[in-house]
Amino acid sequence: TFFLIGRYVRECPALVQEIAAAGHTIGNHTDTHPSLFWIAPSKIDAELARCQEAIEKACGRRPIWMRPPFGIRGPQLSSVVRRAGFRGLVMWSRWARDWQPQHITDILHRLRRVRGGDIVLLHDGDHRWQRGDRNITLAGLDYWLPLWISAGLQFVTLDDIAGRPAPATASVPQKSSPPAPLYKSKASGN
Repeated sequence: TFFLIGRYVRECPALVQEIAAAGHTIGNHTDTHPSLFWIAPSKIDAELARCQEAIEKACGRRPIWMRPPFGIRGPQLSSVVRRAGFRGLVMWSRWARDWQPQHITDILHRLRRVRGGDIVLLHDGDHRWQRGDRNITLAGLDYWLPLWISAGLQFVTLDDIAGRPAPATASVPQKSSPPAPLYKSKASGN
């Protein structure tokens, strides 16, 4: 599931069409990625509506899932999300903290406890600019995906799991040491 920021959807509608055509669920991550804690409900409504409009225009889909920027939600958010017609407000259970440049070992370490039923938060960019370096995230996936698959974990969208009971927890084997980075990153020096 990709949670998209509206302003970037307007900049890259072809990429949004590609995400949708590949069968991914698309969710609303607001229009400009503000912290929603102190924002008035009317401003949250506007953020969500502009993002919905951008996504719908780009790929013809109207998202039913919303993820708040930074995971920050004030007491007003749930009711605004319900009134806007979303099916749910989505958080995560595991997070690589990959929105900013870091060393591959940090991401590998943060994802070591992923189990069946987890929602893993990864980023395909940075909310502050469009073209951030995601090589470290990709290297982390190169390391973990084969292990998760061999442990029997399945990768599904929010639409796929809506209404299903949580899956049984699978045990993920641990490699003895992380691999050498597969991708070059200016930030980590690898």
